[in-house]
Amino acid sequence: MQIVDSHCHLDRLDLSQHQGEGLGRVISEAGEAGVNFMLCVGIDLSNAQTVVDIAHAYDNIFASVGVHPCDVSDDIVPVDTLLKLSRQRKVVAIGETGLDYHYSKESKELQQDSFAMHLDVARQRQLPTIVHTREAKLDTINIIKEYACPKYAGVLHCFTEDWAMARQALDLGFYISFSGIVTFKNAVELKQVAKKVPLDRMLVETDSPYLAPVPYRGKPNFPKHTRQVVEYIAELRGLPIEEVAECTTNNFFNLFNSAELS
Repeated sequence: MQIVDSHCHLDRLDLSQHQGEGLGRVISEAGEAGVNFMLCVGIDLSNAQTVVDIAHAYDNIFASVGVHPCDVSDDIVPVDTLLKLSRQRKVVAIGETGLDYHYSKESKELQQDSFAMHLDVARQRQLPTIVHTREAKLDTINIIKEYACPKYAGVLHCFTEDWAMARQALDLGFYISFSGIVTFKNAVELKQVAKKVPLDRMLVETDSPYLAPVPYRGKPNFPKHTRQVVEYIAELRGLPIEEVAECTTNNFFNLFNSAELS
């Protein structure tokens, strides 16, 4: 059984509990849990090369480059800079980008410009886009409609919105990714979304080191915990864990089709 953590921040993990063995031990523990591949996601220019270097160091890790909406500044990253970063080996996606009106509503216009630019770069590079969206449903969908290329599309990662938004994104060719939040007791509406999203359009992730699933909620999150997300969704849908693992793994490589199995 193979599982893919489709969104993690390996450069932000607290490795102190791994007794000096570092990131290699984290990756080994993930493999022991059946989590065989990971996508290490960039969030700004300061960590872009770091996530790419991590991907270069491990056969089973891929990278993305982009600027998170909460990290957008008055000086939006130049298109040429993002294009150059994205041309490196093992970069399989653009992002994380998108809109966050919960934490950064005051910069919404800058976020919108940055999001549109990322989608344009993704179109030029023929790569999928990793989208963060929070309390910005209408604007997120409208910008995707205007700027995204349906042929390459992307994913709404760590999805926490309602079925209406999920359905709109699916209709635009996007995938929906679920994190440990789906296991939280109060995530009632999200559980219903997880039951409705077609299995062939679903991804799973940790967003580690954040949002550890039950029974690890409140503790540091690691890629190995993607297994708990898969197990929970399988239980929700009344399916064998192997089926959910196989489908979400195939979906990952279908969407991020420049990622090569090794």
